[in-house]
Amino acid sequence: MGVRKIVLAGAVSFLALSSAMPTFAQDSADQAGAVAAADIVVTGIRGSLQRNLDIKRTSAGVVDVISAEDIGKFPDSNVAASLQRLPGVSINRSGSRGEPDGITVRGFGGDFNETLIDGRRISTATGGRSVDFSSVGADFVGQLAVLKTPDVSLSSSSIGATVNISYPKPFDSPGTRVAFSASGSVQDEAGKVVPTVGALFSKTFADDTLGILVDGIYTRRDTQTNRVYVSGWQGGLFAPCQLAGSSAATCNPSDATTASASDRKSVVGWYGQQYGADQRYTKDERIDGRIALQWAPSDDVVLTLDDNYSRQKIVTDISGFGVWFNQGSMRNVKQDENGTTIDFVQQGSPTDFTAGTDTRVLETNQVGLNVKWDATPNLKIEADGSYSKSRQNPGGEITSENGDIGYGGLLGTANGIRVSGSSSKAFPELTAFGPNGDASRWTDPSILGSHVTVRQQQLNSDVIKQFRLGATWEQDNLTIKFGGRYMEDRFKLQNSSTFTNNFWQAYAGYGGPSGQGSGVLIPASLIQGTIGTNNFIPGFSGSLPPGLLAYDARAYQAYLEGLGNPQAQNIPGYNYGCCGTAYTGKFDLLLDPGSVQDVREKTWSAYVRVNFEADVAGMPFHFNAGAREEITKLASSGIGRLPVSIAGSTADPTLLTVAFGDQQPITTKSSYSYFLPSLDMKLELTDKLHLRFDASRTLTRPALNTLTPVLNVGVGQRVGALTATGGNPSLQPYLADNFDLAAEWYYQRNSYASVNFFIKDVSNFVVAGTQRQGINGVIDPSTGAEAVFTVSQRVNGPSAVIKGVELAWQHVFGDSGFGFNANATFVKTNKPYDDTDLSQSGFAVTGLANSANLVAFYDKHGFQFRTAINWRDEYLQQFGQAQNNSAFGAEPTFVNASTQIDLSTSYQINERLSIFGEALNITNETVSTHGRYSNQLLDVYAYGRRFTAGARYRF
Repeated sequence: MGVRKIVLAGAVSFLALSSAMPTFAQDSADQAGAVAAADIVVTGIRGSLQRNLDIKRTSAGVVDVISAEDIGKFPDSNVAASLQRLPGVSINRSGSRGEPDGITVRGFGGDFNETLIDGRRISTATGGRSVDFSSVGADFVGQLAVLKTPDVSLSSSSIGATVNISYPKPFDSPGTRVAFSASGSVQDEAGKVVPTVGALFSKTFADDTLGILVDGIYTRRDTQTNRVYVSGWQGGLFAPCQLAGSSAATCNPSDATTASASDRKSVVGWYGQQYGADQRYTKDERIDGRIALQWAPSDDVVLTLDDNYSRQKIVTDISGFGVWFNQGSMRNVKQDENGTTIDFVQQGSPTDFTAGTDTRVLETNQVGLNVKWDATPNLKIEADGSYSKSRQNPGGEITSENGDIGYGGLLGTANGIRVSGSSSKAFPELTAFGPNGDASRWTDPSILGSHVTVRQQQLNSDVIKQFRLGATWEQDNLTIKFGGRYMEDRFKLQNSSTFTNNFWQAYAGYGGPSGQGSGVLIPASLIQGTIGTNNFIPGFSGSLPPGLLAYDARAYQAYLEGLGNPQAQNIPGYNYGCCGTAYTGKFDLLLDPGSVQDVREKTWSAYVRVNFEADVAGMPFHFNAGAREEITKLASSGIGRLPVSIAGSTADPTLLTVAFGDQQPITTKSSYSYFLPSLDMKLELTDKLHLRFDASRTLTRPALNTLTPVLNVGVGQRVGALTATGGNPSLQPYLADNFDLAAEWYYQRNSYASVNFFIKDVSNFVVAGTQRQGINGVIDPSTGAEAVFTVSQRVNGPSAVIKGVELAWQHVFGDSGFGFNANATFVKTNKPYDDTDLSQSGFAVTGLANSANLVAFYDKHGFQFRTAINWRDEYLQQFGQAQNNSAFGAEPTFVNASTQIDLSTSYQINERLSIFGEALNITNETVSTHGRYSNQLLDVYAYGRRFTAGARYRF
């Protein structure tokens, strides 16, 4: 409630200010006249807001727009950060960086929102339908349009919204335009100033019949983030002998019906699978470049050729620790009233100090040609074709290089984790730490030995070819649009790793002091120091061990490789039971056949849309009706294989290795078609008061990476955590019947208020169904019984209704320079999450959260200042957690409520030069998530504040 009060207090303060100045505001609106109108600033915040308002007011459907304040001056440095200012739009943040990387519209996030660039779908090698907005530079964006009701001539493939990003073109601003920008930013935890530099050049010549626009920008963001985590809260059954207060002399938890009452698993509960903390330093570098050429060979024809390029490289170095727990090994278990394990003891727990370097390079290039021809005074024809290719790690970069060192076995610790509060205020604590519980030797270098070494490489590509042809007929008050589009989308994925060949276990065991027969001691020279954990997560209670070890995972790997070839010589500490004769001294990668995906999707669509205007009782009435038919054909290929045996590890009792039978190529084909109608009506009761009604059917296709036809069982598994994942190439799209009813009051220049009620009836929800089952009859050596895998596979599930209301109010206080933009969205569904449902087919609508935004600004005499407060309530993000082996299906991940306050300012020194500054997350907020219950913390990230200062020059 405190967060809500902050937002509401801001809105109320502006209400009070507006009520205190009614005469001033009204007079400035009524008496402005043509002369005053000429004095209105057309650039800056007020100019941008007026353009946005004009587009919203005249649009056929429900559209919200954000425009650049001037060429080369977008309101925010990130596209998603700008979009969150709009009604019904919230952002999703990357935990490691705190950067906005996605949006949710009316409760629908990620893949439910289609992102277009100049009307074209852009490829993304991430495997989903959504675009990572942190990879889209905003500096030279011209306009963002969020279509909450569909325009069938553009697309109907989004249940949430269609986001159309428009870039400037040379004919937009005839003549010569040049803009430069340069800034430095620093995140308070990273403490390093990093640059952003960009330039734009636009020129028309030959009597404005030829034009060229070129821009490029380099952006870097460095972020240091602290994290505490529980990688998964697994649901299952405890035996009574495991619970605190048990007087049983022995305890052997069993599923067998013949077991004693004390040993038989019968008590429902949840426990943390793995607990740890880490510090992450991320370097995010992005290059954006664009060229647009335009030619008007006649007054009736315009050709536009453009090429958009972006390359983002994110490198994250990680130092931390982790402790693994198994339900069957827990004793003295204490539970709260919900069954969450809040305290326990596990004998002999090993401790790992983790290090890693994660790398992702995402490169995207889109080239397109557009031709517009005014064939007659009434007929306009447009043809557009484009080719877009996105690649993840195009240079063969290694995605992840991780190392674990530590101690276990004879040095294992009798410990557990204690939960003492809500996940929004407290993180769990280890009840003991250090070898045999000796906290003073927590990081003793004399006992640190090798555990596992993981290297992974994921190579993705996504290619989109698209062509559309459309025509528009206009006569009097009638407009008819018709046309069609062809789109081909081909997505490929493959993963290679040291899991596939089992090399990750080559030196498992921790070395001699741990007494497990393998592993080698780590030389002290590899340890670079320790990282303090005092005040690790600001605003959270809970304590951590005194430090995290810092070492380079790649140097650790190189040290192990330097020990030589264990096939040519005897190497003490090598795990001869892990890899046969395959390991020859190098941590080579091997392709995982089960990861291979090749999905080709072809879609043909045709549309027609009719607009006409008429008078109803003297009131202007706008009618827009359209329909779109979409036909999709899908071919999905992969490589199938089944497990034939599972082997335990003599070096580490927590590790398992799966062996497989022969490989078999698999290809499946499917198709579907849908008719998607839409209707928009607007009645202008007065010049200022408008009513809208909109109805439509839209769809969202399943993510491409969920359409693989194979069941994938990983080679490397953990005791008590056997998992497998399966795709489903026969998934049908989500379907939604949408209804909007809105009233908009444009009561003065640059000011309006609106209320919009919406309903979405969605069917064919794609559910991440989870079940526990045997596969091919293989035996689990840790139990001696048939192995039970937690198998996750997506299926089309139930339907749900989402209802909500959006409130928006934009007000400028005459010519004072002051103004604000406030909005709030309230949503609910008939399928909320039920935490008491223990079935494996539980279902709820994800992403739904109430939200509110307030932007207050001053814009006059060349000086601008803006404060933005963005609040989002708790919401269900997804089904599934980092470790998801629950007996009750896919456990949920909730994101806790959050508020972020940002400040920005600029000063126009002269008509060419301006300076600017920005402060993000000034209250140092964190991002945290939890499982089924609020005290089941999954992750909490503290990503700090960021400050930016720079200058822009244009002429």
